[in-house]
Amino acid sequence: MKRPALKRTAVSLLLLALTAGVSAQPAAAPLKTEVAGKVDGMYPWLDGVYKDLHAHPEIAFQEVRTAAKLAAEMRKLGFEVTEKVGRTGLVAILRNGAGPTVMVRTELDGLPMEEKTGLPYASRAHTQDGAAFTTHSCGHDVHMAAWLGAARTLAELKAQWKGTLMFIAQPAEETVSGARAMLDDGLFKRFPKPDVAFALHSWPLAYGTVGFEAGPVSSNSDALEIRFNGRGGHGSAPDKAIDPIAIAARFIVDVQTIVSREKDPKEFGVVTVGAIQGGTVGNIIPDTVQVRGTIRSYSPEVREKLLDGVRRVANASAAMADAPAPDVRLTPGGAAIVNDAALVRRTEAIFQDAFGAKNAQRMPAMTASEDFSAYANEGIPSMFFFTGVYAPDVVAAAQRPGGKPIAFNHSPFYAPVPEPSIKTAAQAMSLAVLGALARP
Repeated sequence: MKRPALKRTAVSLLLLALTAGVSAQPAAAPLKTEVAGKVDGMYPWLDGVYKDLHAHPEIAFQEVRTAAKLAAEMRKLGFEVTEKVGRTGLVAILRNGAGPTVMVRTELDGLPMEEKTGLPYASRAHTQDGAAFTTHSCGHDVHMAAWLGAARTLAELKAQWKGTLMFIAQPAEETVSGARAMLDDGLFKRFPKPDVAFALHSWPLAYGTVGFEAGPVSSNSDALEIRFNGRGGHGSAPDKAIDPIAIAARFIVDVQTIVSREKDPKEFGVVTVGAIQGGTVGNIIPDTVQVRGTIRSYSPEVREKLLDGVRRVANASAAMADAPAPDVRLTPGGAAIVNDAALVRRTEAIFQDAFGAKNAQRMPAMTASEDFSAYANEGIPSMFFFTGVYAPDVVAAAQRPGGKPIAFNHSPFYAPVPEPSIKTAAQAMSLAVLGALARP
């Protein structure tokens, strides 16, 4: 799509201002009170939507009810909505004159696990085949409510900005496959390619706070699956066999030397083996053992070193036992999200003005993975930030020595406090977008 010259000029000026680190008052700053007032006024609606979504989670690529609910709400707000993008995703567009296109992403999917929070609106839903419970224990229901809140706020403030809003609801984030599904379905060909992109994630921080960082904010994720091949035999005569359990055990221990001895200790890198399958009874040496795990890193260099090291140690462990070569499969997952430094600086000033410097701070990157990186890696300046969901005194108590730990994302006990968590998230996203949009 050929873009108007006026839009290119507006975008160029925006990026120039971001790069230069303009010291003037952020464009969104004068609107902080109005944004907060609008979010406060709509909160009963957001609370109802949130609790409905929380009670009815759907897992990856099964988010039919969830997507339909969000599509209906966005149409009421005046967005042009396209459904079934990337199977169950949706794209909502609101055009308001010449200016940048700003994308805001939320996730649709829950997890196949049972919720144990005891909340009155707790999920008792199941997957489509009925085989497992489902729950929003990662907080995607918070994200969706904030996404709707930001969309409504920005739609009601159309007189204050120019440009195009591109709100996308993505399926299958938990399987790190939904972003790619939407891109492969022509996301940036059928719809405008955004100039800037934002996403947020609930996190076990104090509510009312926002966290962010420039550079990497999530990890690369790669799956390892190795079959060690031996020769079965009787447990009383190991010399007549080749024991793949011993080979696998050696691999699991030795692979950690890559992390501790070959990788720069200042760089993040993890190799974790989470599953071992082999054998049937205690007195039989099996033919094979299956090992599965995960590899996490921030930088491409560390990622390649870990992948190469896993292959090398697996082959060496087998060779030491004079065993056949192992079958090594390393499957790429999500790439690290790398926040645009200029966009973070600009938005940081907006957040600190709105929430106070104490409540809007830089924080370390998370070690989990997220496929929002797929959009950033299309050449879009992006920012992924975090919003708190727990009472400040609860968070403070957990941080004291011997304090009671609070439930983390993916825990069956993960229970965000809806208000003011959703309000803060909706305000933060609205202000971030306003800061990136060209003004009239």
